[in-house]
Order: sequence, then structure tokens, then C-alpha cells
Amino acid sequence: MPPELLSTHDAAVRLGISPLTLYDWLSQSDAGNFVIRGKDTTIHYFQGGRKGQGRIKIAESEVHRLLSLMAASPRKPRTKKNPLPKRSLQHITAKPGRPED
Repeated sequence: MPPELLSTHDAAVRLGISPLTLYDWLSQSDAGNFVIRGKDTTIHYFQGGRKGQGRIKIAESEVHRLLSLMAASPRKPRTKKNPLPKRSLQHITAKPGRPED
């Protein structure tokens, strides 16, 4: 069974972005500079036409993969360390006492 191919407009609607943003993502992906939530990502798509200049189609499974990469998951709050108490006269760096000869 062949994958269902979506137009760029339909794929953009399902991703919740504009078609122009999707085209920007595709160009970033082609250049190897596309990152989603800190992960390097490549978008796989089909482009028809004799010289590859036809309409772009994206598989529905690829759209679902991109959506899963975009999903945010709650994280545990960071534990906050108690700050170290400030020493009195913290600007003095020499050891106290008589200097040694």
C-alpha cells in the first residue's frame, strides 16, 4: 500500500504552521541546518516533474514524525542548590596571620 501523500498546504495545516514556514523548513533540511527542539532533523519529501521542479508532496507518516518531534513533554523541576554562605571579608584573599619570611 503506497503512503498517502499530502500537498504542502495540507501538511502545513496538519503541522499547525504556514506553507511558507514549511518551505523554509524544507530548505533548511536540504542544507542540513534544520533543528527541532535541539535535535538535528531531516525532512523526507517527494518532488515531481522532469527536473525535480514539480509540486512537493510529503508522506502522512513524515508529518506524524515531525509532530512527534515537535511535542513538548513536561520535565521535572530542577532542584535548586542552596547558595553557599558568604564569608565575611571575602575580598581578602591572603591567609590571616603573620607573614612568613
